[in-house]
Amino acid sequence: MSKVTFEKKGSLAEIRLINPGKLNALTRQMIESLYIHCVTIESDQDIRTVLLTAEGDRAFCVGADIQDWANLNARTFARNWVKLGHRVFDRIARLPVPVIAVISGHALGGGLELAASCDLRVATPRTTFGLPETGVGIVPGWSGTQRLARQIPHAVLKEMVFTGTRISAERAYQIGFLNAIANDPKGLSIELAKNITATAPQATEITKMMLASAIGEDVGASIEAIASTAMAPTAEKTEGVNAFFEKRKPQFGKNSN
Repeated sequence: MSKVTFEKKGSLAEIRLINPGKLNALTRQMIESLYIHCVTIESDQDIRTVLLTAEGDRAFCVGADIQDWANLNARTFARNWVKLGHRVFDRIARLPVPVIAVISGHALGGGLELAASCDLRVATPRTTFGLPETGVGIVPGWSGTQRLARQIPHAVLKEMVFTGTRISAERAYQIGFLNAIANDPKGLSIELAKNITATAPQATEITKMMLASAIGEDVGASIEAIASTAMAPTAEKTEGVNAFFEKRKPQFGKNSN
């Protein structure tokens, strides 16, 4: 049975893909579960880091389950399936805390795009990455030509898309897509999570939004969130809220701060 589980231990949360019989291919139900878990993380200020893991060591994720999309007509495929994946992967990329992809085995198609939505990536030496979509008559649909184009050199990405060529973990590390290669990627990722937890939580969250803006990830929302954070502790905000509840005109001082 395919599913996505969520577990929280202290400040560390783990989202786990479970569909080992199909190399953790993503079903519609799994994608919808990912979205729900993102909402849970966003509402829990105790969570400082998220690990995105998968069952088994043969594959992190080989993309979308072909049985879920093979018979969709063109309109449904574009409107529902492709946009659903984008909504969920964008939500992962925009979580307020760092997300670490723990990658064992193949990360192909949507699985590679899912890894790209994370902030940090740690993989085993035997991991491979690929975009095989053109070999089955489709195109990368969950940001393989967009978010990945900001993370992988264009010449390498074009080779992967045009020929179906897979790259090794070593090559992925050399081009900067991976943060580390480890025989125990989860163990190393937990150590990274501990280092993140030692930093100031609000500073980390704001810095993530600043970096997101720099690379074109949710620019508008990031700028407004940063600005709102700056205004929240001010006397102007306090006076404005108090005036609203007291049904009077606010009196903003010239030196409010």
